[in-house]
Amino acid sequence: MNRSKEGPDDRSITPGADFLQLRLDEAPAGGLSDWLARRLRLAIADGLLPVGSRLPATRVLAAELRVSRGVVTEAYQRLNEDGHVAGRGRGGTIVVAVPVTAPAAPTAARPPAPAGPLFTTAPGADVFDALRAAPARIDLSPGLPDLTAFPRTGWLRAERLVLAQLAPGEFGYGDPRGTPALRLAIAHWLARNRGIRADPDEIVVVAGTAQALGLLGRTVHDDGIRTIAVEDPGSLGARQHLRHQRLETPPVPVDAEGVRVDALRERGAPAVLLTPAHQFPTGVVLGADRRRELMRWAGQGGLIVEDDYDAEHRYDRPPVPALRSMIPEHVWYAGSVSKLLAPALRVGWVLAPPRYRDALVEAKRYADLGNSVLPQLVLARLMESGELERRLRQVRLRHRRRRDVMVGAVRDRLPGALVHGAAAGLHLMVTFDAGFADTDLAAAALARGVKVQPLSWHSQRPGHPPGLVLGYAATMATDIAEGVAILGDLVRRLR
Repeated sequence: MNRSKEGPDDRSITPGADFLQLRLDEAPAGGLSDWLARRLRLAIADGLLPVGSRLPATRVLAAELRVSRGVVTEAYQRLNEDGHVAGRGRGGTIVVAVPVTAPAAPTAARPPAPAGPLFTTAPGADVFDALRAAPARIDLSPGLPDLTAFPRTGWLRAERLVLAQLAPGEFGYGDPRGTPALRLAIAHWLARNRGIRADPDEIVVVAGTAQALGLLGRTVHDDGIRTIAVEDPGSLGARQHLRHQRLETPPVPVDAEGVRVDALRERGAPAVLLTPAHQFPTGVVLGADRRRELMRWAGQGGLIVEDDYDAEHRYDRPPVPALRSMIPEHVWYAGSVSKLLAPALRVGWVLAPPRYRDALVEAKRYADLGNSVLPQLVLARLMESGELERRLRQVRLRHRRRRDVMVGAVRDRLPGALVHGAAAGLHLMVTFDAGFADTDLAAAALARGVKVQPLSWHSQRPGHPPGLVLGYAATMATDIAEGVAILGDLVRRLR
């Protein structure tokens, strides 16, 4: 039977797929994987592919679109790297997370807008709340890990196990220091990952580093300390929490080896707040000679507050020991899961020098009677089971890839910009030699839909070059590249 006249040769039909009504003639010339990844990402953001949906097998979709299987595989891989899908072996490729915002079409270039109220005045107490609430297509704010990688399945599994084993009496008020199970898990975690030997009774569980700074500020203020020196540049948020406790925060300069201990001595402050494993925002590590100088300073009566906020995230350098592991009697140590899992958990820990332990527990007791018990028990199970370390190994790879994308984009789209602190952490510091205000650049970027923090927010002393603090861990690679390209355009206009 002659079938040649039954209809046109199907090769003349535009290739397409019933799945999402994909049509190959809508794809631009070249960049098929980019086009397919973008369409899939939009479908996830719009709810056409809800969490739990299964994508077609790569060979099936490739056959329908009449493209090579490699085109589909590469598009799926990009969504996997962004944290939106995950391979489930024979279960296929599953949608596991939704983008925070759907990628928008490029807008026509327009001149920078005047600095908005966020950036025209000195940052107030609510500046970070206001910045978080400001709408933006691309958020390059520092301080967040990849939130799409939160181990939802592992958390739910651990929570079910905890609830199945929890005795009725354990739903009552707990120890203000935290549950024994979590304090033991934290002690084991610090021994394995930060070289700190601590008894669980030395640990106080708190609502993140923010509460840790508030409690220690109140405690040392009651002990007669009225000043805690801070690194410059250094975290504006940390400085605000200390000042809220009626503490002065004189600046001490930071150079390529970390805090200048000679300048600290000249300040005459009895205490200092440091980020020695990965200085915020410069990213430098406190050098060996500086550590010895600092230990001598502490041995002469100085008090150190060690904010170990993201020491576990490192890529191109070996780990460095915590100061608490070397001189525990002189160091307040604070850590949290905000950079390991998510800030929304509001779980952190504090180790105080022996003479302050009772006062710290008292301050915590009168603050809130202790953290919520159930999340503590779930987190303890994740820590002791190895789930948290497995998750950390996975996100390190993703964070490193995004770091590389940002470094490459700065190199290609921000000529003349200097990158600092790329070997570890969740952010970069970028400085410029141009004569413009970094607050003007941040305001213009926000007007173009890109959210950043100006370096000047984190500086007290004049004379720092203009710069930005750019987070990369919580942002998709494509958005990182686009955001830096917009910054490059704005820098050229401001010069």
